[in-house]
Amino acid sequence: MNLTEIQDLIKFVSKSGVSEVEIEQKDFKIIIKAEKAKEQIFVQASAPQISQAAPVAQIAAAPPAQSAPAIPVAEESKLITVKSPMIGTFYRSTSPDKDPFIQVGDTIAKGSPVCIIEAMKLFNEIESEISGKIVKVLVDDASPVEYDQPLFLVDPS
Repeated sequence: MNLTEIQDLIKFVSKSGVSEVEIEQKDFKIIIKAEKAKEQIFVQASAPQISQAAPVAQIAAAPPAQSAPAIPVAEESKLITVKSPMIGTFYRSTSPDKDPFIQVGDTIAKGSPVCIIEAMKLFNEIESEISGKIVKVLVDDASPVEYDQPLFLVDPS
């Protein structure tokens, strides 16, 4: 059985509503179990020279909800969120023994560095696209960040 045949079998099981299919031939055994909201696929080879793995399809759990920052609603509406332009590791300073680029209460200008994001061993200095006062730092130092994740809240006035 080749990879295309296995993929076709997986599609058939997911569309048909069958909960389990088991196929055993002389050189391998494949078991496909479909459960609510996810599929589990097991491929076992009985002959050591034939080992073929099929992809496992799973639905990731939703991330836990984060608590909202303690900022009054009237003030929150005028704040601007500075977001991460890339995936990587967030750093507030150039090295652990140096001062952070910015602190809460600091005034920043457009083009001034606000943090570093390390991605694939490259340290990218992130510059502010707005001017204003830093109200809150939303990410801990040396923690992973996702693309478009909020990093800072800035008061542009």
